[in-house]
Amino acid sequence: MLQPLEDIKVLDLSRVYAGPGGSMILGDLGADVVRIESPGGTDSMRDWTPIIDGESTYYMCANRNKQSITLNLKHEKGKEIFLKLVKNADVVLENFKTGTLNRMGLGYDELKKVNPGIILCSVTGYGQTGPFKDEPGFDPVIQAIGGLMSLTGEPDGDPLRVGLPVVDIMTSQYVAISILSAIRLRDQTGDGQHLDLSLLDVQISTLANAASSYLNSGSVQQRLGNNHSYIVPYQVFQCKDRPLMVCAGNDRLYQKLCDLLGHPEWAEDERFSTNDKRIEHRDELTEKIQAVFYEKTADEWFNILSDAKVPAGPVNNIDQVFEHPQVKARGSVEEIPHPTLGKIKVVKSPMRFSNLGITTKKHPPLLGENANDFYEETLGLSKEEIEKLREEGII
Repeated sequence: MLQPLEDIKVLDLSRVYAGPGGSMILGDLGADVVRIESPGGTDSMRDWTPIIDGESTYYMCANRNKQSITLNLKHEKGKEIFLKLVKNADVVLENFKTGTLNRMGLGYDELKKVNPGIILCSVTGYGQTGPFKDEPGFDPVIQAIGGLMSLTGEPDGDPLRVGLPVVDIMTSQYVAISILSAIRLRDQTGDGQHLDLSLLDVQISTLANAASSYLNSGSVQQRLGNNHSYIVPYQVFQCKDRPLMVCAGNDRLYQKLCDLLGHPEWAEDERFSTNDKRIEHRDELTEKIQAVFYEKTADEWFNILSDAKVPAGPVNNIDQVFEHPQVKARGSVEEIPHPTLGKIKVVKSPMRFSNLGITTKKHPPLLGENANDFYEETLGLSKEEIEKLREEGII
């Protein structure tokens, strides 16, 4: 089946998640994504646990639908080979520290000499400019500096990081969007460009209503645990067995909730009749609602609320997520062959098209797994030449 990006070639020098997650999206859409690492390996994700028979499950989550080759970019011959690859590529993706490619003689100005249409996408913690441009960027640090941690956690507790590298994950999506946009523009102008993506910029952009409230009213949002700053009730309630998230996002849903809880009078109570008043009397109302939720299990309440179209859902742990009937019905997990593990399971791309099947076509590659075939087919090197490059530590 025709893939939307099957004519796009991506040279992926990036590591960890923000860059690789973005190139994985491109690979899902059919792009020919080639991971390039040093002969000794440069992606620390390959070493992160859990490890199964020498392979990192963490690495697997960001590297499906790619090839892997090795190339020593610190060696002059390695640089020469890389520039040959750039000549026929569409995109180079990297997340070295700011200025590293320039110091290696492989910055954007050098790349566009051999390919004026090349798109270089650089991902850093703080961007290519500004006083922090040389600082290393790590997801938890950006969550802290970018304000996300200040909004996460209980009001009387410590600020908390989100339990997943959400800044890296969000940045990976902007990587894909930016590259696709640059390709579209190049289709019209013929020119490539240098994309400057910063984890901090992404984090700031996703502050959403917290940013808008501060910038336009001076209101600084505070931590409220599982509560919502501006909507009540929009929070977790403890049931007989486990927690349940309930989102009564407007007065109509709130009235429905009161009816289902057996207390329609709460909808008419002057203290709770509008959202502004419910915010003012948040603790009082929460205590009343919580007492009722203790009477049934989370699943019992979910069924009651779901039947009435009141948004709600039990707080699932990870194994419960993958046993959820909707997750199974959507085919969110794929089992694919793997050269050393036999078979592995991966989460399928969330993209769904009416006339396009998005599947995992390639397993997350072993280090340098495709090097021999790639160099032979792409550069026309003989097996003897490839072996000599390997002996010299170039690939």
